[in-house]
Amino acid sequence: MTRYDVREATSYRVAREISLEGLSSWRDAVAPYFAPGRAVVDLGAGTGLFTRAFGTWFPEVSVVAVEPAADMRAASGLPMLAGDAAAIPLPDGSADVVWLSTVIHHVRDLGAAGAELRRVLRPGGVVVLRSLFRERHGGIGLFRFFPEAARALSGFPTVEEVASGLGFAVARLEAVPQVTASSLADKASTLRQEADTLLRALSAEEFEAGRERLLRAAAQESGPVVDHLDLLVLRTVGAV
Repeated sequence: MTRYDVREATSYRVAREISLEGLSSWRDAVAPYFAPGRAVVDLGAGTGLFTRAFGTWFPEVSVVAVEPAADMRAASGLPMLAGDAAAIPLPDGSADVVWLSTVIHHVRDLGAAGAELRRVLRPGGVVVLRSLFRERHGGIGLFRFFPEAARALSGFPTVEEVASGLGFAVARLEAVPQVTASSLADKASTLRQEADTLLRALSAEEFEAGRERLLRAAAQESGPVVDHLDLLVLRTVGAV
């Protein structure tokens, strides 16, 4: 997985935080998998956005956060275990759900990750992903202002590449809306190039030109910024 230093971790916390209200569609989308008593692993938890969200939305679910970057763990302010998709620091058969939010494009060895996921999941367990996939990026508004960021899509897998690479079967796939920011002005105020994989692919000149386009639009447009990321649910092959 990608490693982050303290500056990037701090920027990530500023730029990638979304309000629980803005994520409410995600609460509804994942609720069927978060029944009381279930054990959830937030794998690649970052600065803890969804660890905190799950604790609020599903208080009767046990959530263990796992994050490889020490600076991300420190920036979260939450208890987290050191680990990644190739080395999940949990016993065999200890999880009902493994959640990965905007993580899978950082996982280079999908086969090794798939073996670890099967090891920690209980029978009937699921892998639940929130992600951008290469062939399904139309719901991301960032490209309107930073069209050159499309270059970075080559580093994102397709749904089929993820499922086959991990060795799981697709059980559910749908786009889920989220209120990423209350307005374009709010989005511009928290924008950090180092905190977004798509923006990190830009030159300084391309980023500045896109930021200017965003600021011009923010001066004329009001209303929330709504993006769509995909919910992908995977089950072990042959599971019902």
